[in-house]
Amino acid sequence: MLHDEGGTGRPILLLHGLMGSSRTWVRHVPWLRDHGRVYTFDAAGHGRPIASAPTTELFVADLADALDAVDEPITVIGHSMGALHAWCFAAAHPGRVRALVLEDMAPDFRGRTANDWAAMVSAWPQPFPTEESVLDYFGEVAGRYFLESFERRADGWYLHGDVETFRDISEEWGTRDFWAQWESVTAPTLLIEGEFTITPEGQMRRMLDGHDDARYVWVAQAGHLVHDDQPQRYRDAVEEFLKTLD
Repeated sequence: MLHDEGGTGRPILLLHGLMGSSRTWVRHVPWLRDHGRVYTFDAAGHGRPIASAPTTELFVADLADALDAVDEPITVIGHSMGALHAWCFAAAHPGRVRALVLEDMAPDFRGRTANDWAAMVSAWPQPFPTEESVLDYFGEVAGRYFLESFERRADGWYLHGDVETFRDISEEWGTRDFWAQWESVTAPTLLIEGEFTITPEGQMRRMLDGHDDARYVWVAQAGHLVHDDQPQRYRDAVEEFLKTLD
């Protein structure tokens, strides 16, 4: 589901990570409006139905359909899962992408499994009765991420999708790699990696190989949620990159 967040100029699309939502970008939308017309997007399976098995190709096709309303090349800013979908969309539709910002995501997670992680998520004490209970359970940074993603009902906050769907999305990454899609990207790209990344060591730096129009920024004291852990450093890097496009 595509949301028009306002602003003027060239279009900018924000793609959230696994178990996130369009609302997780709420603190960044205001300054991004200074750089273009901002859109956010809720991926299938995240607060809305998913049509079939959650493959990356399904998400890219769903995104392509949603962007039919945007009639010029778009700058796509993605976090984690959203970054993967961004470069796979750019690979499949090169003429529709002006530039990419890819945050804390790498092409090859083969051999990893999400089973233990999914079991942990299934054990979360839902519903979370208050906002404070979410922050106490996850901490300030991750807690805000989930408050902006969870579904709020009369008795509290609930996960906004099925654990099995989230697990299957992650499990696909453990069975294949996405180097070929990345290597076919021609758009200018900014790669942002946190000091405490979840990505396999060295892969994001390796993504520079063969890409003359890609640059890499390493952000100290940042975990997987770079844009929330170090919001000013993230903003500085993105704004510097966006200015080069002009």
